[in-house]
Amino acid sequence: MQEPTKEGSARFDTRAGFETHLRACLAAAHVTLDLFDPDFRVYPLGSIESDTLLRAFLGRGGMLRLAMHSPAHIDRHYPRLLRLLRDYSHAVECRATPKALHNLTDSFCIVDKRHVLRRFHSDHTRGEMAFDAPGAVDVPAHRFEAIWVESRPALQPTITGL
Repeated sequence: MQEPTKEGSARFDTRAGFETHLRACLAAAHVTLDLFDPDFRVYPLGSIESDTLLRAFLGRGGMLRLAMHSPAHIDRHYPRLLRLLRDYSHAVECRATPKALHNLTDSFCIVDKRHVLRRFHSDHTRGEMAFDAPGAVDVPAHRFEAIWVESRPALQPTITGL
């Protein structure tokens, strides 16, 4: 269920609501797309639709950064995303957090430093979308940068594949 909170914002509490807002984020992205989640299980990054939207974004020159605690779920269940990583290795970077950050349990997607999609806890689908709200992006963007700096490269393509 979607509940409007203020202009440009909406709350959601279902997986369908989350996925609807994520598709809107992917479609709206032009320059940067920064995502953090412990394992990206709830993100439909392996779907044909996500692949199409991400390829369009990257084809326009966008940059994608994924930060996570563990890449295992992506590695096992998202072959399309792994191909995308290989095909756009110059524009996609994935990093895994050190164990010291594994207590972080929220999840968020930041688009062009203008839009933010947040799940309050990665075990639940409840969250909020703030569209065209640069002020709402400040705290998650700062957190993402801090996580990014502490994390190490993951899911890197090699000559033999991923």
